[in-house]
Order: sequence, then C-alpha cells, then structure tokens
Amino acid sequence: MIEEKKLKKTDFKEELQPELTQEDSFLNETALRPQILDDYVGQDEVKNNLKIFIGAAKQRNEPMDHILLHGSPGLGKTTLAHIMAREMNAQIRVTSGPAIEKQGDLAALLSNLQANDILFIDEIHRLRPVVEEILYGAMEDFCLDLIVGKGPSARSIRLSLPKFTLIGATTKLSSISSPLRDRFGNVIKLEFYNDDDICKILKRSAKLLQLEIDDKAAEKLSTCSRRTPRIANRLLRRVRDLSQIKGDLKITLETVDETLKMLGIDELGLDSTDKKIIKIMIEKFKGGPVGLSTLSAATNEEDETIEEIYEPFLMQMGFLERTPRGRLLTEKAYNHLGIAL
Repeated sequence: MIEEKKLKKTDFKEELQPELTQEDSFLNETALRPQILDDYVGQDEVKNNLKIFIGAAKQRNEPMDHILLHGSPGLGKTTLAHIMAREMNAQIRVTSGPAIEKQGDLAALLSNLQANDILFIDEIHRLRPVVEEILYGAMEDFCLDLIVGKGPSARSIRLSLPKFTLIGATTKLSSISSPLRDRFGNVIKLEFYNDDDICKILKRSAKLLQLEIDDKAAEKLSTCSRRTPRIANRLLRRVRDLSQIKGDLKITLETVDETLKMLGIDELGLDSTDKKIIKIMIEKFKGGPVGLSTLSAATNEEDETIEEIYEPFLMQMGFLERTPRGRLLTEKAYNHLGIAL
C-alpha cells in the first residue's frame, strides 16, 4: 500500500541574485547579466514567447510550465532562468546535473521547495538515469515515490510536493531521454546572436563596468566574439585591462586591435586553436576529409573539445564542412589564411 505524506515546509535561503553595489559590478560577472526581460538583448522571439508564458501564469496565479532551454554555451540560458524567477516573483534553487549523484540528493532538493518555486538544473543532460526517473513523477504529479527499508519490510511512500517549475538547461538536447524531454511544457532553443545585438550587449556591459567605449571599438569586438555574449564580455574585460594599464580613459579601436593581437584572435574571431586546426588539416591531410578521432590526435585536442567548441564556429563561418567521409575544409578557409587551394 502506498502511504501519502504531506511535506513540511523547511526554511531555505532565497537564491535569487543579490543586489550588487557599483564596486561589486566592476568585478563580478553576475552584475553584467540583465535582471529583467526588457533588459535582455537579442533572442526576440524567445523573449516574446516568455512574456506570454509568464503573463498568463501570473494571471492564473500558477507556476509556469516546466521549461527546457538548449543551445551552445554562453548564450544566456542561466541568465534567462534567473530573469524568469524575478518576473514570476519566485525563489530559484540552482544546481547542476553532475552535482546530483543519487536519488536522495534530488529528493532533498525537491522536498525543500515551496509553492511556485523554480528549480534550475544546469547541464540537465548529465543527470544519471536512476536520478532522472524521480523527476518524472515530480514534474507530472508533483509527488515523490520513495522506497523505504529493504527486503520484505520495504514499503513505498508517496510524498506530496508543492507545485513548482523546473527549468533545465542543456548544450546537448539529443542527450536528454525522450521521457524527460516530453515532460517539459516548453522547449526553447537559444540561437547565436547577430553582430548588432552583440554590439548592444558590449555597450551595456561597458556602462556597467564604468567604461567608455567608442562605436568602432564596440563593432570590432562584436565581430570577434563568435556571436556569443559570454565571449564578448570576456574580451571586453581584457581590453579594459590593457586600457587601464595604458592609462586610457576611453576604449578605442587601437586598444581593441592591440588586445586582440595579444590574445592571438584575428578579425573574424578565430583564435590560435582554430587556426591550428585549419593549418593541420591543410598541411597533413590536404584539407580533408579527415575523421574526428584522427583530427583530435593530430591537434592534441579532445574529440569533444573539437566537436563542441571549435567545430560549430568554423562551420558557421563557412570554413568547415561535415561529410560522410569526415571533416572537409572549404575554399573560404584557405583564402582566410592566405594559402593557395
């Protein structure tokens, strides 16, 4: 027989981003993250949909449906999760798939949730299958089915949970099992940003960091940021460092060029590893096709590093193609490095 128990509410510290002072904002990356949906730059279709989801849920005085965010690293999945919590006036608990090692860890998290709370699980595709199974009942029926005891005396206990929203973030949608993926009411993909949006993000970040940056400098940084806000903000900090050492009060195009040269990043955003991959494919494999494992051994980079970090950008830029026989360089890659095809 299944027993039903009502969970007791336990004290839990709110995990929303704290208010930051100007001094904190100069040093802390979280200060660069927008706090409300209207300040979030880019992803217009995603923002419009979220405004509807959030507005409808608030009118019904209910938590939102469970949401799965997927896309490449650095596109703002964690930022969006915290924004949704603020827009819903809800507390957010933050964890990650690898941190939840056993069923008891997840049960402890779920049992501490209060009504309308948001549970954010980053890298949710790395949840263990035995842990993932607990989420099925929690997401659909808002209950926990646990086995207490061992052997003949073992019994099943059903614990009721308050209604909550699960927000999952992943860089590998295909690695999430179908039963888990189908339980999300909204599956949202974050696309890469265009240069104009990255430029707006850089200007906003520069203002928060109490920096002055001219338009040409911001445009140059945006073209070298791989269409990713995280990389754009990281480059802005390195430009700030050089500008500070030089005693310049304003970030100029010359300072940006000098910083990019120092970091080994060219005008399209290719770094030394990108160019090494291209050069090795040209010099050792005549431009391909070449298999991933062979390319990994030749470049001394892990398969996953090439496939998840470097290859997507090279394909976006039109430098690399995937074929049934392996990776193949395009004429554009030869031209960019000034090498005859």
